[in-house]
Amino acid sequence: MTVVPNGVDLARFAFTDGGQRESTVPHIVQIGRYAPVKNQLLTVRAFSGVLKQVENAQLTLYGVVEDPDYQRAVVALETELGIAERVVVAGPRSDVATVLSESSVFVMPSRSEGHSVAFLEALASGVPIVASRIPAFAFANGFPGVQLVDTDNTRCYAEAIVTALGQERVQRSLAGLTLRDTAERYRAIARQVCPAVSPR
Repeated sequence: MTVVPNGVDLARFAFTDGGQRESTVPHIVQIGRYAPVKNQLLTVRAFSGVLKQVENAQLTLYGVVEDPDYQRAVVALETELGIAERVVVAGPRSDVATVLSESSVFVMPSRSEGHSVAFLEALASGVPIVASRIPAFAFANGFPGVQLVDTDNTRCYAEAIVTALGQERVQRSLAGLTLRDTAERYRAIARQVCPAVSPR
């Protein structure tokens, strides 16, 4: 079996210094379908703690509603915690590159992932990242501006977000993780299966 990792389109998700952000409000964003595996509930709980230190922070959740009951639970929790005015529970966005360029911090507390394209896109954009300590994210351990933490520990998660809000964007080397790299791996497999296939 050969596993070909996903690649990121660097032409779309290039590093920015954050100059495109029009607002000075600290903006935390999570992108992922509304489902328990994506852990939006943990993010809302942690964000409640963030607001105790960064009162003007804003949280926006984007994603396809896979589990309507779970999405309703997310909305109910923000209301229960009294932070609904600082949280936006939104649907999917097609302009993810713009979302990332306008965000201060990207969070991804997933319980499991394959090889997340959204995580790669956030890495390419340079935005500070707080994510869970799952095997799928381990390759980014040590990357500048990336914190892999125990997101089940709400206090730890919140502190990591506060730390990230104080960080600048940073350019990260994604050698081996670009769309070109992925395409080259597929070509190599094709040449093994059919040696007559010549590279272009």
